[in-house]
Amino acid sequence: MADRSIDQLCEKLLERRERASQGGGEKSIAKQHEKGKLTARERIGRILDPGSFVELDAFVEHRCSNFGMEKTVFPGDGVVTGYGTVDGRIVYVYSQDFTVIGGSLGEAHAKKICKVLDLAMQNGAPCVGINDSGGARIQEAVDALSGYGNIFFRNVKASGVIPQLSVIAGPCAGGAVYSPALTDFVYMIDKTSVMHITGPQVIKAVTGEDVTSEQIGGAKAHNQTSGVAHFFAEGEDECYSQIRKTLSFLPSNNLEEPPFKDTGDDPKRADISLREIVPTNPNKGYDVRDVISRVVDGGDFFEVQPLHAANIVTGFARVGGYVIGIIANQAKVMAGCLDIDASCKAARHIRICDSYNIPIVTFEDVPGYLPGLNQEMGGIIKHGAKLLYAYSESTAPKITIVLRKAYGGSYLGMCSKDLGADVVLAWPQAEIAVMGAEGAANIIFRKEIEASANKEEARTEKIEEYRAAFANPYVAAARGFVDRVILPEETRPALHQAIVMTAGKNELRPRRKHGVMPG
Repeated sequence: MADRSIDQLCEKLLERRERASQGGGEKSIAKQHEKGKLTARERIGRILDPGSFVELDAFVEHRCSNFGMEKTVFPGDGVVTGYGTVDGRIVYVYSQDFTVIGGSLGEAHAKKICKVLDLAMQNGAPCVGINDSGGARIQEAVDALSGYGNIFFRNVKASGVIPQLSVIAGPCAGGAVYSPALTDFVYMIDKTSVMHITGPQVIKAVTGEDVTSEQIGGAKAHNQTSGVAHFFAEGEDECYSQIRKTLSFLPSNNLEEPPFKDTGDDPKRADISLREIVPTNPNKGYDVRDVISRVVDGGDFFEVQPLHAANIVTGFARVGGYVIGIIANQAKVMAGCLDIDASCKAARHIRICDSYNIPIVTFEDVPGYLPGLNQEMGGIIKHGAKLLYAYSESTAPKITIVLRKAYGGSYLGMCSKDLGADVVLAWPQAEIAVMGAEGAANIIFRKEIEASANKEEARTEKIEEYRAAFANPYVAAARGFVDRVILPEETRPALHQAIVMTAGKNELRPRRKHGVMPG
């Protein structure tokens, strides 16, 4: 047999590469673009630094011969996997290719995903998964189901060890939705993403309900109502920008510190306008994001789940270059009350921050837990307890700033000293008490008010008496529950000092396998 030249062999390799890069072929790619969707490789290119992607397993093929599948073989088997960099840091990625057998997941497809998850764990780097798939490859039967199970297992093993981000960039149904749900953040794109356990036809057959895919699985539904998703994007480019920004706040793994970045914003900067934002009247609302934006570097606050449970605000920012995670009661929505959704949203964000060594900063202005039959029967006790559990469990630095109201059990629930806050700061208008002055006066001074000739005047007098005695930060400060009472404009420098002071925190807990989360 004649020797083949190296040039011929290299040419053959280049032909194979070109075929693999074409996915399902030009017609399938055109259809993908007609739907307003990018291809698997285009998506990876939007996330990673230009020219940094290194593809793995480009020539992997399935080995199924059932139902004519031996005639439907494509290199890569419907998922593009590999690694590259985001802002110069290694990130692993997989992107399902809908142009190849509808992006359906079979044995080989799953093994490729499992490989990048294993590599991400071994090398301590984040993993981004882009989901666009028709679901399990029916022709591969139990092998496809096994593939999903292996991915789920790795998602759980990697949880809290490396950041895991999931994009829903097309359909994601049935068992496929559980891998994204097991990861840290879920990103959805308006009119493109669909995510549900059972589709409209099955729901119609079983329950008789007429629903659309958008109603039960669209980006708005899961960002606003269910809380399954964390980020909503109008288009794919916005979504991938959100991913890059998220990664800018996270360490590569749980053994590293979050990335410090010199923003050029003076940590000693004072902002006198903070005095005007929070009314001293506890019954008036305001937007807590106006406080946050004036305190953090460059006013840059990256909000997480902005559409869900709007009575509490969560997100990431920097102060003096240090990454912080933020939990804040939103006084302009439901007066900042804690309810089931708010408790679950905040608790999860706290645990993510704690997993990745991100200081947890709480802006507190809370009147209590939301009363009502729906809340009680919905399990406000166990869901509210998740917030207490998350704060108490976390060993990352915890800094609480009491802006105004801090009443009763909700005062404790928003990270008081008793739940392990390292530093508690309070503004002069802070009211730290069992309940508001009006309610407390009506109970404590009920007999005196009833006996008075002018009940309204007596009630007003007693409310002011209680407020002067207890509705302030000084009683708590006298007991050591508040470390410092600060001027509003001192918030940024005081917060920066607290972050620097707690940077070396090392708290040991009793040895255990894991705690038991409420509910």
